[in-house]
Amino acid sequence: MDAELSTDRGVFSPDELDFGTRHLMATAPRPPQEGPLLDLGCGYGPIAVALGQWAPRAPLWAVDVNPRAMELCRANLDRSGRADAAVCRPDDVPCEVRFAAIYSNPPIRIGKPALHEMLGMWLGRLASQGRAYLVVNKNLGADSLARWLNQQGWPTTRLSSRRGYRILEVLRRTARSL
Repeated sequence: MDAELSTDRGVFSPDELDFGTRHLMATAPRPPQEGPLLDLGCGYGPIAVALGQWAPRAPLWAVDVNPRAMELCRANLDRSGRADAAVCRPDDVPCEVRFAAIYSNPPIRIGKPALHEMLGMWLGRLASQGRAYLVVNKNLGADSLARWLNQQGWPTTRLSSRRGYRILEVLRRTARSL
């Protein structure tokens, strides 16, 4: 990705692109050219902007609960040529939308119950061949999260590990995995 992004205090990693997000964008497979695509917990938008550049015609959604983060993400997407992307709160995404791919550096520090609820909701919205790519630090529970996802019926594989950051690929639940 080649873009200059605006950021600010009050959003995750305001001073520079964090290593985990950089690792996710360098390691995870590029998104399908047809979407919709989702940046879950978009922050100021580095993942959303990259997805928009890699799949310029795919419908793109960026969700967050932080109003300042959404404002910055909107500005960064507009500047990158993706004014058509939807930047919104999670509840504003129509429930019938199914995602071809989800990319996220999830907010691990919200705690396991909230994280599990959030991931359960969004992973349940993967399209039939959809995949999610998550970056999680080993010291913040990447391996236990992968076990939990597998136990819940979402086939999960570690694609990469670098400097303690795991890239997890999560597949849609199938009838056999329930």
